[in-house]
Amino acid sequence: MSARRLRLDLGYDGTDFRGWAAQPGLRTVQGEVEAALAMASREDVVTTVAGRTDAGVHARHQVCHADISEAAWARLSPRGGESNEQAVASAIVRRLNKILSGRYGERARGRDLAAARGTCDVRIYSAAVVDPSFDARFSALGRSYAYRVSDRPEPLGRWDRLWVEEPLDEAAMNEAGAALLGEHDFLGFCRPREGATTIRTLRTLLAERDAEGTLVFRVEADAFCHSMVRSLVGALLLVGSGARDVTYPVQILRARSRSEAAPIAPAHGLTLEGVEYPDPSQWSARAEQARARRDTCCGDDG
Repeated sequence: MSARRLRLDLGYDGTDFRGWAAQPGLRTVQGEVEAALAMASREDVVTTVAGRTDAGVHARHQVCHADISEAAWARLSPRGGESNEQAVASAIVRRLNKILSGRYGERARGRDLAAARGTCDVRIYSAAVVDPSFDARFSALGRSYAYRVSDRPEPLGRWDRLWVEEPLDEAAMNEAGAALLGEHDFLGFCRPREGATTIRTLRTLLAERDAEGTLVFRVEADAFCHSMVRSLVGALLLVGSGARDVTYPVQILRARSRSEAAPIAPAHGLTLEGVEYPDPSQWSARAEQARARRDTCCGDDG
């Protein structure tokens, strides 16, 4: 075995990140995670993520994978401790979180900001060695997002929800959203990438109140193209405020035109809630199927 495939489950507050994808000179989630992996393993490590998120978008549960060389694996193994894969994976989580919190603290102090010891805006939840057939992006069966809107704003929620002043008609928004379910060409709700499909299967689009009274849009699909969730929410918000009829979103869908595209809701209200995977025996088959159907745009949103 020349390398081991490591799955990382993580979450992050996207407020101070310029999205997931690494970009020269900018702070990104991928950049921070890969920097921590490189520091711990003493060699460059490249990650593949389930769904690239845009600047300001959060993740309660994100998944990525990386191939770790045998030499790097040996350096990651606890000295004088257990060397089985699970023990090493647990040690990796501890080391990565220590590095990430240290980098976060240095950045905060450099900006004259307070940062409690051990805290960070990205956190590794778990690590596990998986079969090489696992692909964080293409093996996924689906992604689930939540977009939070507060019509009763309170300061502690300013980072992860959109504040609105006008009341919203939940029944009208849900009626409008129901017409979009199923497999469609969502061109009017996407920023398409050259050569990539905008056909998606939308499974859930529902607005409901949580226990605190925050309006939460639950959105699930096999995959999302760029800005799709925020565009769906942007169209429904116009319906909920009374600015558009309940047929407005389905009109955008049927038009299949960027000239009549849906408005895009602000990024900070959006959170990736989870990623669904099949049984390990199906990882390879699912990845092949997804690559064939989605080309290079699978799992992107923002």
